[in-house]
Amino acid sequence: MATASTEIRVTPEIAAEHGLSAEEYARVKQILGREPNITELGIFSVMWSEHCSYKSSKVHLKRLPTRGKLVVQGPGENAGVVDIGDGLVAAFKIESHNHPSYVEPFQGATTGVGGILRDIFTMGARPIAILDSLRFGPITASVVGAQQAAPQLGNTAPDAATLAANRRILDGVVRGVGNYGNCFGVPTIGGEVGFEPCYSQNPLVNALALGIAKKEEIFLAKAKGIGNPVIYVGAKTGRDGIHGASLLASAEFTEESKQKRPNVQVGDPFMEKLLLEACLEAMQTGAVVAIQDMGAAGLTCSTMEMASRGGTGIEIDLAKVPQRETGMTPYEIMLSESQERMLLVAEKGREPEVLGVFKKWGLDAMVVGQVTEGGIARIKNNGKVAAEIPAHPLAEEGPVYNRPLAAPAPRVESEKDWFAFAPEGANLTQNFMKLLSSPAIASKRWITEQYDTSVRTNTLAGPGASDAAVVRIKDPKTGEVKRALALSTDGNGRWCQLNPRVGAMHAVAEAARNVAASGARPIAATNCLNFGSPEKPEVMWQFSQAIDGLAEACTALGTPITGGNVSFYNETLGKSIYPTPVIGVLGLLEDVSRVLKIAFREEGDVILLLDGSNSPVGAQHAAPHLGNQPSTRHSERSEESAFSVSEARREFSSSEYSKTIAGIVAGEPPAIDLAAEKRLIDCLVALASSGSVQSAHDISDGGLAVTLAESCFASSSVGAQHVAPHLGAVITIVDSLLPAESALFNERGARAVVSVTPSKLAAVLHTARQYNVTAQQIGEVIRGDAFRIQYKGNAVIDSSVESLRDAWAHSLERTLAQR
Repeated sequence: MATASTEIRVTPEIAAEHGLSAEEYARVKQILGREPNITELGIFSVMWSEHCSYKSSKVHLKRLPTRGKLVVQGPGENAGVVDIGDGLVAAFKIESHNHPSYVEPFQGATTGVGGILRDIFTMGARPIAILDSLRFGPITASVVGAQQAAPQLGNTAPDAATLAANRRILDGVVRGVGNYGNCFGVPTIGGEVGFEPCYSQNPLVNALALGIAKKEEIFLAKAKGIGNPVIYVGAKTGRDGIHGASLLASAEFTEESKQKRPNVQVGDPFMEKLLLEACLEAMQTGAVVAIQDMGAAGLTCSTMEMASRGGTGIEIDLAKVPQRETGMTPYEIMLSESQERMLLVAEKGREPEVLGVFKKWGLDAMVVGQVTEGGIARIKNNGKVAAEIPAHPLAEEGPVYNRPLAAPAPRVESEKDWFAFAPEGANLTQNFMKLLSSPAIASKRWITEQYDTSVRTNTLAGPGASDAAVVRIKDPKTGEVKRALALSTDGNGRWCQLNPRVGAMHAVAEAARNVAASGARPIAATNCLNFGSPEKPEVMWQFSQAIDGLAEACTALGTPITGGNVSFYNETLGKSIYPTPVIGVLGLLEDVSRVLKIAFREEGDVILLLDGSNSPVGAQHAAPHLGNQPSTRHSERSEESAFSVSEARREFSSSEYSKTIAGIVAGEPPAIDLAAEKRLIDCLVALASSGSVQSAHDISDGGLAVTLAESCFASSSVGAQHVAPHLGAVITIVDSLLPAESALFNERGARAVVSVTPSKLAAVLHTARQYNVTAQQIGEVIRGDAFRIQYKGNAVIDSSVESLRDAWAHSLERTLAQR
């Protein structure tokens, strides 16, 4: 890679080294009207990289719903912004840092968190929370490694070296996420973690940040005012991260990937904390016109995008840029992705005010240029022009591809490939304990204990306390706390691999359902779309299908997409990850005292199963290209018999239980009924608002049995040091025609478990009827250590809560201790 001098003569071969195709290079020459020099070539290569330009995804992203009555700023800025009332807005966004986190797990994760935090305070919002969505390869052969039973998905059993590598990556990523949030002083309050073989050499590290600002104090990245000064602030520029966006995040992994470690940025959370405070203070002076963080593509992205969005030109002198290394070329300065840096446009004549703020905070701040007219971005170095490029064509008129789509070859499956249910009356206790101890289901305490979840004292529900993370909102005038925000991230790559459209719909539905189960009404969403190479028609088909699923679900549930990120080229040695769209849903809780948590609370409380759908677990969105035909939608539970055991086996084969117990990943994801999801969401919000229920927990991974057990586990940790007496549960299910394993462990959506005091049972049942939600009394909370599920007269699960809790609570740390 040529980086040493602007005098290097650019050739088509050098352009190809920079990731530009022959057609793209021709377009570069057309825009410039000449051959580019090496600095200009570097600028085009990063701006037109997949990571920065969205050139393969733009045509599909247009189908997403992005408008809503509460949306203040949709996609196109550093973060999405929604109106949350009382003159306040919430800024939130999720982004990926996948490739760097494989090359260097700790720094990759650290700088991923740092980058998303800068996106938030660039908008003028103070960050108040972080969530993460993580995916790793298997960390134990005894549970997840059985996936070689699904060869049609390309899975093989991991060897000891792979398991050890996955554990090291997990450890480094978790330490990185925790380190940055903890040192910066923002709580990491929630998220999710998944394990599948496809992530073994391609972990996914998606970070979400949330911030609060006054509505009239939102800042945008649009350079305005001819002659206004351009100010560089923050850390000095070094050589770290050069080509991180174009050659690390926009290409698949090969055997040489480890050599790309210098392309991974190095983060400093303490520096970023100073930068946060200085930026917010500078914004309060009224002297700041525009601001943009230097994230992917560094100084290149910030200068070119601000000029393009503002319809202006920009001129900077690189000799004035603070540098921490000697002899840096214009190419290196423009492409460096050193962290903790921002570019500001200030009002002319008010530079001293802005510079004074940053000096107060001990940060470098230097006027490096000015806003110009004519739309040209002119980069000088000691007075000599190093690059001269029209800003708008570079930032907005780059390549856009409508790449070929091709559905993958149909999976050839028969009933022998699907999960076989145990005989009626079989005791499932041991299987249940194995499921609870599997990494996907087990407690993530080992992870979350490394995160500061309560710094700034706004956390109302942290990891594991509620289905969503919940933070309080202080009234900007009185300081009173009346309302709260809830956030949840969700995604299921395994389901998207089997059916990307339905899997994507489930991601939206579960995130929204989690928010509602905390008592908040879902109002908006952000997405991080993790896929393989866009150059493969099968991957683009998956992407297009997932977009359609997201669009349909977000529209139905009233959660417009306000922004997000696309991460392509998640491949190693030619093998793609599962398509993994991750959704973050934001919700608003009007009464902070009505937060719902998952823990059972009192002996004698009635346990209800809420179901937004009266239909059996059908397959209304089954994919015809896989040889599946949609099942008839049913409206009465009495028609459950029409849902055959064969159909149940096919759908159940996509479950966590099937993967863990039998090593089978096949069939179809559960069908999804978005109207049913909306009914359940509205019902949960109403129940929370009226204070009618003691607890709420949605049914998802692991099914009904896991949901019930987790509510028992949470109840035993309500008191300090687990001094609270155990609460158990006795469950009786008699009216299901499904096999016991299907009834207890299927993962169909639109369902939740709530606990209710007997005195409020009638009111809860009335509310459920109002929303056309079935409410089935299935048991009660008991004092003591018993956990028992009776199914059609047989005790299919019978154990002490403590035995189940031990399997669930300590599994992850025991596994990781094997490192």
